[in-house]
Amino acid sequence: MEKYKEGPATIKTPTYHGQGRSQLKRSLDNSFAPGHPLANLPTLFQKQQQARLQYYHHRPPVYVDKPSFGLRDFELQDTLGTGTFGRVFLTKFKPSSKYYAMKVLKKSEVVRLKQVEHLLSEKEILASIRFPFVVDLFCTFQDDSNLYMLLEYVVGGELFTHLRRAGRFTNDMTRFYASEIVLAIEYLHSKDIIYRDLKPENLLIDHQGHIKITDFGFAKKVVDRTWTLCGTPEYLAPEIIQSKGHGKAVDWWALGILIFEMLAGYPPFFDDNSFGIYEKILMGKVQFSAHFDAMAKDLLKRLLTSDRTRRLGNMMGGSEDVKRHKWFRG
Repeated sequence: MEKYKEGPATIKTPTYHGQGRSQLKRSLDNSFAPGHPLANLPTLFQKQQQARLQYYHHRPPVYVDKPSFGLRDFELQDTLGTGTFGRVFLTKFKPSSKYYAMKVLKKSEVVRLKQVEHLLSEKEILASIRFPFVVDLFCTFQDDSNLYMLLEYVVGGELFTHLRRAGRFTNDMTRFYASEIVLAIEYLHSKDIIYRDLKPENLLIDHQGHIKITDFGFAKKVVDRTWTLCGTPEYLAPEIIQSKGHGKAVDWWALGILIFEMLAGYPPFFDDNSFGIYEKILMGKVQFSAHFDAMAKDLLKRLLTSDRTRRLGNMMGGSEDVKRHKWFRG
């Protein structure tokens, strides 16, 4: 769970190292149910995506406000994550014995850090959407001390963990995850929602191996542009750094960063401090390792275009331009 910030976080870039791509496949084979979608790519992954999209088609958001709920109705178990003003717990709903992820936020800290507006925005956005590659918000309630958000529990953990364990992903694995993220971005943008925090830490893997986007603390409903400075340094688009006002194009830039990181094991722009990262982003020079194929490099160059009016995904063809790129055809 991330702390909400008015400005970019100052973080140190972790040390990246390759551990062999076969290690990731072994971990996935041991973690997920039979029929994992990474088998038999690329034909199976398209069929599974289509089936999941059909399942969700015309289904309303699952969110309901439950002021009558209280902690007495839940059994809090393991801590799944911690943040500046709260924790996320694995919790069991006693009446049904179903498991959820419960976000517990201290009211005093939310007010002290002036995050009331951000929190309300996160709740409203999650309550208004439902998509197979986005976590579901089931209900919210509160007591005198805390606010509670009951979210879908995603058992596979963060994509970040699997990527670091593997070192880097294959083209097929990266294409599989990226295609689901493209569909999620397309869905959010159709509702005028900018996500603004795409990174491996905010991508969960479900029991079938599919992506679930989580943590909507930086998400915002915007028709045109916004000027709030927020995000993670390595993933910031140039227009955010330059305070030019930004819109949906920032999510396509972040997709380019993410695809590069999945293929390389590290982001294209990194440094020991955030200002060094910003300088490299504004310079815009991307160095590709020898294992990047021509189609991957072409896609990334088009996504990591500093001029947002020429950035893939933000031109006349919109998300269709991204989906039609040759890299996604295998």
